[in-house]
Amino acid sequence: MERGLLWLPLLAAFFWLAWQGSKEYQKIEAYRTWAEQFERAKYDIYAVLGQKGNSITWGKPTPQGPIKLETFSLNDVQNIHLMVDGNIIDVENPPQKGKTIELEFDLVEPAQSVRIPFTEIPLAAEWGKYLQGQLKRLKDNL
Repeated sequence: MERGLLWLPLLAAFFWLAWQGSKEYQKIEAYRTWAEQFERAKYDIYAVLGQKGNSITWGKPTPQGPIKLETFSLNDVQNIHLMVDGNIIDVENPPQKGKTIELEFDLVEPAQSVRIPFTEIPLAAEWGKYLQGQLKRLKDNL
């Protein structure tokens, strides 16, 4: 009887982990369907991000699909910064560790910024380099 009671919390933990895994799988499948409309897209636990032409769309992943979606144009962006722990970092020389990782987009109109969270510094740096190149090319063509 005592052994059975000792196994009960382990069994509960197993079912909880299986349920969490199922939810994460549903998030990824919903993201996969959502991302088909974009030329380039990323998924992590903090945010989804998609680029199609000059439009950037981002939001929060859920098992039902991304929510709180926001879209802005690279035409409205003044600067793009990689932020690690609140500090602007060079995308060519990113640090190895950081707690808060974001790409910051400084918008011209309205004068505000959009911060998109990332879980990994190398992924954020790669996106930052790519989008800075896109922004530079866009401004050079004007």
